[in-house]
Amino acid sequence: MFRTEKDGLGEKQLPAEALYGIHSLRAKENFPISGREMDREFIRAVIEIKKAAAAVNGRNGSLTAGQAEAIIFACDELLAGKHRDAFIVDTMQGGAGTSANMNVNEVIANLAVSYLGGMYGDYSLIHPIDHVNMYQSTNDVIPTAGRIAVYRKCGRLLETLGELREALARKASEFENILKVGRTQLQDAVPMSFGQGFCAYASMISRSMEQLAHAAEAMQRVNLGATAIGTAINASEMYFDQIVRQVSAECGIGLTRYEDLFDGTQNADDFASVSSAVKVCAIKLSKMASDLRLLSSGPESGFGELHLPAKQSGSSIMPGKINPVLPEALNQAAFLVVGHDLTVTQAVEAGQLELNAFLPVILFQLFEEIDILSNAVAAFTENCVKGITVNETTCREDIARCFSIATALNPAIGYDKSTEIVKKSRQTGKSVAEVARSESGLSEEELSSLLDPYILAKKQE
Repeated sequence: MFRTEKDGLGEKQLPAEALYGIHSLRAKENFPISGREMDREFIRAVIEIKKAAAAVNGRNGSLTAGQAEAIIFACDELLAGKHRDAFIVDTMQGGAGTSANMNVNEVIANLAVSYLGGMYGDYSLIHPIDHVNMYQSTNDVIPTAGRIAVYRKCGRLLETLGELREALARKASEFENILKVGRTQLQDAVPMSFGQGFCAYASMISRSMEQLAHAAEAMQRVNLGATAIGTAINASEMYFDQIVRQVSAECGIGLTRYEDLFDGTQNADDFASVSSAVKVCAIKLSKMASDLRLLSSGPESGFGELHLPAKQSGSSIMPGKINPVLPEALNQAAFLVVGHDLTVTQAVEAGQLELNAFLPVILFQLFEEIDILSNAVAAFTENCVKGITVNETTCREDIARCFSIATALNPAIGYDKSTEIVKKSRQTGKSVAEVARSESGLSEEELSSLLDPYILAKKQE
């Protein structure tokens, strides 16, 4: 069974039981691009805006009580997770998000029509544009929904980063008294503790969280009420005054309106700021993951200082081989984020005059980079960091062989004399301490104090 719907381009037949309408169907046919459905958090935010608008418009008499009740019922049905398959538009779409907006409008309208006892497509009862989209435009609904969704996704990323930070801090405490050779430019440097290394990672995560939280705050500033370009054309004064507060109450996020609605409608730089913060966080995480891969390398013929949890076989041909798969996955997530950030940057720059038409790809890439990094961090924390152990025997042997410990002799005998001791140590195979006993002129007590790796690794307060 089919029904016929009509728009400004003509008529089309739709399945009689389809909750979507002609605008959604045209968009599905026009944009078979990614094969990816629209983000669920984003759709949720659009629905919340529609519900808030119906509440305001019903309260102010722009909608009848029955119309407002029907639209709110429809929104609640969708917010409960029902009828997910009615959102048929590809996430990659032209038109600055009009297709997404209309898909939601039509689904809500048809559910509301059914609630009032009508047949799907009977828009004389509830019209997708005249009633569901009342006093709105794609150009303020879609950016606002995008901001709400990004803000929520950033919240999840911050939670997973917080869990990683705590796991790293626990490892810092666990490894507080285990010494290792620090390295600069992949060459031996001076002693440090593994606790100091993991504490540095935790500190880095804290800084990333601060940067991301600051960028996410801008997502609470919306252009809702601007309608098409910032003039608020077609919006009633009562709707304009109440809608941002109503959406805030509905979504549970404290939203404010842009002071300049033209600015808020035509510029998408806040999204670029969030993407940049996510990217910077990702490259820090990737550096840490690469460190762990290097420190665990071998294990017999590499650094072999750390043991990462064995999670799966590492080879289809080499028995017993275990690979650092969780750090590798985090590296790859970071690579994806960097690429997505470039796309967001280019799309934000490409906006023209009073509107950025490329919000669909901005949101598509930003949603995905946040989600993938959140998932990768959560997996990395649970399946890798929590199970890391240290090979203390290897670390002790490395400390004993380390020539760079002679750095501690510089204040007592000078750089040149210390260099001679290192050279002789290398030539003879003796330790720095052994050569220094005969070459430095320092007492045993002085040497013991200067070359004690635990003292050297202690931070100066």
